[in-house]
Amino acid sequence: MKRAMLASMLVPALVTACSGEPYQDLKQFVSDSDNLPRGRIEPLPEVRPYEPAAYNAFDLSDPFRPRKAEQARSGGGVAPDMNRRKEALEAYPLDNLKMVGTLERGRGIFALVRTPDNSLHRVKAGNYMGQNFGFITQVTDSSVTLKEIVQDGTGDWSERVSTLQLLEEDQKK
Repeated sequence: MKRAMLASMLVPALVTACSGEPYQDLKQFVSDSDNLPRGRIEPLPEVRPYEPAAYNAFDLSDPFRPRKAEQARSGGGVAPDMNRRKEALEAYPLDNLKMVGTLERGRGIFALVRTPDNSLHRVKAGNYMGQNFGFITQVTDSSVTLKEIVQDGTGDWSERVSTLQLLEEDQKK
């Protein structure tokens, strides 16, 4: 009896679910979207013809070629000694060198400098290091002071003072 009652309730529900046109809601959405305002696409910009430009900067210095270091000018002033034999630490930029400690021998104090390839060098005042003709003027327990000679865009040489600080324990790793 229960089955008959359940069947009598299910049959009308199924018949009402199947009635009506299929996809009516989709068809209604498409017809409503036809009535919506349409956007406007801007026209493409006009393409101008190519106009070649002449290169007239042959007399200017080439920014992609390294400048050659000039010899000292007759007017005097600061200039590096180009005939001096280079020291080992002059092959590295100063930014890549790290001061990792000091040694004291007699009255002289030496700084221990590590290169990017992890070799250790001992330097003192009077040695050279860095690629800008850096002359070591002072070595202390915490720093190395250098006087570098750099060339500006016009080819003139000038001095600048740079310092290499001792690395702290947590920076050595």
